[in-house]
Amino acid sequence: MRLALDLCIVYTANPEDYTNRGTIITPLKDRIDSQIMTHYPATVEDAIAITGQEAWTRREDVCEVPVPRLLRELVEEIGFQARKSEFVDQGSGVSARLSISAMENLVSNCERRALRTGERRVMPRLCDFYALVPAIAGKIELVYEGEREGVTAVAKRILGQAVQAAFKRSFPDAYAAKPAKGRARPGPGTKDSPLDGTIYKPVLDWFAGGGRVEITDAMPAEDYARALGRVPGLREIAEKQLRPTEGELALAMEFVLEGLHQNSLVAREDLESAVSYKDMLKTMFESMGSSREEE
Repeated sequence: MRLALDLCIVYTANPEDYTNRGTIITPLKDRIDSQIMTHYPATVEDAIAITGQEAWTRREDVCEVPVPRLLRELVEEIGFQARKSEFVDQGSGVSARLSISAMENLVSNCERRALRTGERRVMPRLCDFYALVPAIAGKIELVYEGEREGVTAVAKRILGQAVQAAFKRSFPDAYAAKPAKGRARPGPGTKDSPLDGTIYKPVLDWFAGGGRVEITDAMPAEDYARALGRVPGLREIAEKQLRPTEGELALAMEFVLEGLHQNSLVAREDLESAVSYKDMLKTMFESMGSSREEE
């Protein structure tokens, strides 16, 4: 006699085994004599959907934290870059929990700022991403070369690669112009630089003239927007390429600066509790001068 049964059987395994080579292996194989093949999210859209479903972000007990599409993509890009990193053990894998933890840390850092400033609606910033370093470091295993670099250094490197990849998708290549054959490419601020014809020229010229922007993840929203608004042409670039809402404008402007830094056009100095953007060439000369003094 055959009975038509409507059953759902659920098997479980220890969470750490979920990341191993993209498969759920020994524990479930022992229990159901099967190996279940899994895979990473194939697209950013899939990754955003998973993180949106699993991450604890709807709290609203301290403040409202709206996470713009730009930052949602950037959080997922961290996972994509980690899965390509030469310093990360790809045999152990990089699970979706990296992005989930990173998103939760991002919201928590915004809540910390709200407690300091008293703001009830807090827009995340790119400088909040330094709070994601522990989430990245806690969700990756390193190969020997990565261990030599240090897990914090590798996490920051992955963050930078994520910003660079996202920046390239939305902004034109500043170095698209090619120099004449046999000539070295002039740098920013030099005569006949290929940057002279780009949208970034007003920004780079301002930094070359001694301009400097210092921002923190603790400063009130008005001070944050005012500091970024001092840079000529920065608002226009952000509006043209990203078309942000009024509330997202300052974030978009910071993203432009960080993208230029990741493309070696603007220098960034990580201070004790702040991030400072300044001219790249001047920073290089200052560094060379310091090295000679030490010698």
